[in-house]
Amino acid sequence: MNQLNQKIGRYRWVIATLLLFATTINYMDRQVISYLKEFFCSPVVKGGFGWTNTDFAFITSFFTAFYAGMTIIAGWVIDQIGTKLGLALSLIIWSIFGMLNAFAGSVIALHVAIRSLFGVGEAGNFPASIKTVAEWFPKRERALATGIFNSGSNLGAMLAALFVPWCMVTYGVQLGWKMAFIFTGGVGFFWLIFWFWLYDAPSKQKRLSKTEYQYIHSDDEEDVLIKPVNGDEDKAKVPWGRLFSYRQTWSFFIGKFMTDGIWWFYLFWLPDYLHKQFGMTKAEVMWPTFIVYGVAIFGSVFGGSIPMFMMKRGMPVYKARMTSMFLISLFPLTVLLTQYFGNVAVFGTHASTLAIAVICIGAAAHQAWSANMFTTVSDMFPKKSIGSVTGIGAMAGGLGGVFIQQLVGRLTDFYSSTPQIAYGIMFMVCSFAYLIAWFLMKILVPRHSPITDL
Repeated sequence: MNQLNQKIGRYRWVIATLLLFATTINYMDRQVISYLKEFFCSPVVKGGFGWTNTDFAFITSFFTAFYAGMTIIAGWVIDQIGTKLGLALSLIIWSIFGMLNAFAGSVIALHVAIRSLFGVGEAGNFPASIKTVAEWFPKRERALATGIFNSGSNLGAMLAALFVPWCMVTYGVQLGWKMAFIFTGGVGFFWLIFWFWLYDAPSKQKRLSKTEYQYIHSDDEEDVLIKPVNGDEDKAKVPWGRLFSYRQTWSFFIGKFMTDGIWWFYLFWLPDYLHKQFGMTKAEVMWPTFIVYGVAIFGSVFGGSIPMFMMKRGMPVYKARMTSMFLISLFPLTVLLTQYFGNVAVFGTHASTLAIAVICIGAAAHQAWSANMFTTVSDMFPKKSIGSVTGIGAMAGGLGGVFIQQLVGRLTDFYSSTPQIAYGIMFMVCSFAYLIAWFLMKILVPRHSPITDL
């Protein structure tokens, strides 16, 4: 493989690395608020804001709702203006509003407004990244490239798990939460320097060899081995409304709606679960969450490599993708054991370790699923429509996230004296969501059926 890469060229992996860091920043910014929940929900007399769990869920739900609503627009816009400008604009918007969270004080309405606009900016990351992968990688490498950049969602969460508690300790509670928002929001502007320096569409990229360009397009149906003279292969008019007439669109929509909310649950509520189930402090929560997201990186990269392994042995693209996703969907069933292993009365001091181990499996499985889920779009749709379709799916995932946020907020308030019941229900949802999603997707698209009339 190394000799092959040297012969072909490896600049496409530089692009994947840029996407990895963009996604890392994206998730680090959005994850900050979950590590501040204990502070926000602490009584005013103890220096907190005195919010309820439902208040916190209200804020995260508004963010998720705006994120969901804007992804469908962001995907369409990115198809029109191209990935270079589209991703840059998204990052600028989310970085600015991420920093503005520091100035919202304890007023819930301000946090809702700023967090919602923050979601507007973040909506462009995945449509732009998936479209970039489709433009820069042949089909057999797309799930792996997606898995690599998608692992940024775990890296971002890991960095937030270390950085936010450090801010609270270093700057004190009243200033620390503000500095966490300001520092994480500011990192994005540093990334922009490298994005504008290193990125261009493949047909415009002078660092890209002719051999690697041909390899990138080696399995395209259309003859694009000669670089377009206008260099605008990442910009195209898409009959956007027609996308909803395809079963392939609805398959992606349902797959995202059923499963994206699970990751939102891990992101926003895992620290709260560890605090309530095992009495962990902010400092003690830091390392378990760091480990969960670290293991999930393995799931993202390894999950992206599974279908490539099958394709190399002659299995068709769609069959390899769906077979991989079915196998992956079985692993979250182990999350059913979380509350059993988390029973301190039975397992004593080992309970938290066992529960975290099971959650690690669920988180890794989600990222493996996600890497393949995104790649189904480029398997079935032409490149010019990938941003729009990804936006539609991300909107569906956001809607699923809103439902999950509202459900867990109300469950944890209703079972405030017995949080293990609330989280037991949530882990049941996490366990079965992927398997149900797979069967629904398979019913909608039973065999490979690429779109050719857009």
